[in-house]
Amino acid sequence: MKKYYIFILLSTLVVLTSCGASKRVSSVQKPSPINISFRIQREPRENSFINLDYGIRLQTFDVRSKKDIILRYDANPIFTPATTTYPSVEEFMQESGKRYMKTLGFTINSDIETDYLLSIKLSELNLSYISGTGWVSDVTMSVEVTDHNRKMVYPNVSVSGRYSQPGSSNDYAAANTAVNEAYTRAMEDIDWARIAYFLKKSDRAADEKNKKVSGAGNTALESTVINWYIESSPKGADVNWRVVSSTPDVKNTNSKYLGSTPYEATETFDIIGLTYNNSGNVQIEVTCEKNGYVTQKKRFNLRSVIDQKEVSTKFNLVKEEE
Repeated sequence: MKKYYIFILLSTLVVLTSCGASKRVSSVQKPSPINISFRIQREPRENSFINLDYGIRLQTFDVRSKKDIILRYDANPIFTPATTTYPSVEEFMQESGKRYMKTLGFTINSDIETDYLLSIKLSELNLSYISGTGWVSDVTMSVEVTDHNRKMVYPNVSVSGRYSQPGSSNDYAAANTAVNEAYTRAMEDIDWARIAYFLKKSDRAADEKNKKVSGAGNTALESTVINWYIESSPKGADVNWRVVSSTPDVKNTNSKYLGSTPYEATETFDIIGLTYNNSGNVQIEVTCEKNGYVTQKKRFNLRSVIDQKEVSTKFNLVKEEE
């Protein structure tokens, strides 16, 4: 009988304890949802990059492994507020990104054949309420640029923004400010000047040391005008030229007829694979031939030709022995 009373007593204590815990849990209020209204806090400097030779397209991706924005909420030991966003994260990235770039002066979606492609991937976007600090937000994105052949010209680079906004746990305006300021700072962390560099032809091939000729006309090399002046004694000899390369990036070519001496012209080079850096390993071979005379050849280092912007020479032809 004694054991029975002890059992009843313990059972009563368990029930009372459970009821007390239940009352404590129910007394903790669930916070109302946070509505995040995305916006860019500051517009960039207008027309910072104008008169670029090529347009650019924007691709945005939300690659976050955790889609919930709230990372930490110290104000409530049990509940974390739900979040809604307007517009959606990807819509905001695409729309705000295009507006931001247009303000900077970039031409968006100009020509699909020549446009470069900017890809922005969002890997982190979170918001925390930290007691004694307020609302804290972190944004991290990766950025890369490819040319019209989808060859990467600007490697995958990480950019980020962080911001703390003082405020109480129910000050959702402060929460919005923290998120939008962090995102704006991440956009400002992108090296827009570097991106613009690839969309602009330089006036000098030496300024684009590794930019490779692809035939699209988007390099300074393809815009470099070379003055040709080939003469011979006697006149009236046929002039041909070909590429002789010792780099795998540039292929040797067959001879191409230019004209007869005296030959004078201005032309641009369209040698596939050529860069300013590898031009020192490429030569131009000029051949001069005339019936009754020994054929002569001369070679010119292409780096020197590019720097001097000319191919100029004279062939003193020698009669063939009878």
